[in-house]
Amino acid sequence: MPGAVEAGLWGLLGGAALVLGALVAWFVRVPQAVIASVMAFGSGVLISAVAFDLMAEAADTGGLTATAVGFLGGALAYVGANALLARRGARHRKRSGAGGEQQPSEDEQSGSGAAIAVGALLDGVPESVVLGLGLLGGGAVSPSVLAAVFISNVPEGLSSAAGMKASGRRAGYVFGVWGGIAVVSGLAAAIGYVALDSASPEVVAVITAVAAGAILTMIADTMIPEAFERTRTWTGVITTVGFLVAFAIERLGA
Repeated sequence: MPGAVEAGLWGLLGGAALVLGALVAWFVRVPQAVIASVMAFGSGVLISAVAFDLMAEAADTGGLTATAVGFLGGALAYVGANALLARRGARHRKRSGAGGEQQPSEDEQSGSGAAIAVGALLDGVPESVVLGLGLLGGGAVSPSVLAAVFISNVPEGLSSAAGMKASGRRAGYVFGVWGGIAVVSGLAAAIGYVALDSASPEVVAVITAVAAGAILTMIADTMIPEAFERTRTWTGVITTVGFLVAFAIERLGA
């Protein structure tokens, strides 16, 4: 199978987890505490993948300085894009409707639907690119990274879709957003593979660090705050369990 096709399929699989979460949120009444707990668990899983897979690999290949620059650059790029989207109504795009803050409806803020969709795309693309990068040079997708992306995407889709439903969004919009993001995730992974297939290991390391910085910032800005709304004191413990599970997967696969 061509590498670009394989990368695209892995990216599509990671994006499909968002659709799965949205389906559960739309057809099943999931308690807010469960949504928050799974979000906290997914946060821990992603943090482990960032630390032990993405950053470690980038530093080993490209050196600490280049990795640090890429990591901070990814964080700043995410913050800047997120700030622009927040002004358009996408600040609480992962909110499930719990607490006093939730997604606005289109009547409350015109253009918020498009902003939420773009924001969800912003959250998912770095993860997909990372999946594609793992195949460069004849490599394979890291089981721990794939598990992290899939496990974290289910609660992301679940929580955000629940918030969309609570704000009056229609099924066509909700599943159009998540289905579209799943497709774009596959394309992002394939494009990342093709664009960097002949790049030097140092360049790949910097791009990996950029994605890692964006992912970690996304966790801190959007996932953990949503989890804390309901789990409160237990947020740290549940996140730690998620981290430990992902770390164990990484060690067993080493």
